[in-house]
Amino acid sequence: MGIYNLSFKNLRRRKLRSILTMLGVVIGVTALVVLVGLTTGMTSYMKESTGKMMGDVMIMNSTGGGTIMASPGSSFLETEAVAQIKNMSQLYNIKEDVQFFTEFNGTQIYIVGTSDWSQIKINGTRGVVVSKSLEDNGYKIGSKITIKDQEMTVTGTFSEGSMGMGVVIIDVDKALPMNNNKPSSITANTRGDPEVVKDQIESTVRGTTASTKSDLSKQIDDMMNGLTLFIGGIASIALLVGVISIINIMLVNVTERTREIGVLKAIGFTNREVLGSILLEAALIGFLGAVVGLVVAAILLELAIIFFGQQIGDIQLTAMLPIWLLGSVIGGATGLSVLAGLYPAWRASRLNVVEALRNE
Repeated sequence: MGIYNLSFKNLRRRKLRSILTMLGVVIGVTALVVLVGLTTGMTSYMKESTGKMMGDVMIMNSTGGGTIMASPGSSFLETEAVAQIKNMSQLYNIKEDVQFFTEFNGTQIYIVGTSDWSQIKINGTRGVVVSKSLEDNGYKIGSKITIKDQEMTVTGTFSEGSMGMGVVIIDVDKALPMNNNKPSSITANTRGDPEVVKDQIESTVRGTTASTKSDLSKQIDDMMNGLTLFIGGIASIALLVGVISIINIMLVNVTERTREIGVLKAIGFTNREVLGSILLEAALIGFLGAVVGLVVAAILLELAIIFFGQQIGDIQLTAMLPIWLLGSVIGGATGLSVLAGLYPAWRASRLNVVEALRNE
């Protein structure tokens, strides 16, 4: 009998114990993959959405921070700066966007002026689109809504990304006059290298900062990487607890099988083969637990997409489960399980044949 057959036989022989031990790994892997998968998918979605919404460069007021993490509606481009930007020969396909807060029926709501409706999932038609929280307060399609003394008719509703906040999306041409014709940002395509044009904008247009797609992508990565590490660290504790249980179970198995190990050595099994058999058994527990955990995590993530897709954005399951995450989880769980079985395996391989055969 080879060490492979022996390892599989030992797992099958103690099915309940093996399943319970594996369950710890399954729970740890599921928690890790779900939490890291959500942040990974959100990062991918943010980068994809940002890439679609902007041109080669995005220009903002430098006092507002000029980053994707800047508070929306906190600063605006001055009229002189806007005029200079529009007159730059290096820029074309210039689009203005504006976001600001205003009072509405005693509460603060968020106004978004957009020139690109393709990124918004609307129930109805473009024009004046309100978030679900406003819809729940009676502002449905066809209702009249007054913002900054301007009466408008609601043409559609949306719920994606509103997070319970009162949001009204309108055409940028209507939103700009409400904000003294001051946009929050300008996006444009460039004639030439975006990095060179970016430097030219910042050096010639006072009070502005410009970002390219790669800059914004890096900002998103910097913002989400720390969150991913933090969440991954917390979830890894559950996986570590499962791995520790493997040490305990493997030690119990070795103790119970002392006489059996003595028989194996007596019929010719070497120390290395005994060591390999125990390590393979531990590796199988980690590997199978990781695979089952990934399947469970994939099911939970798909359910999250189905039931909470409008709140978390249009994120695909493939974005939540990239190859590097699948490989890392399977390899990590298997490797940690092997390390957990190392001491029990070494102890089994060092058993004296005569003493092991005397064991009852």
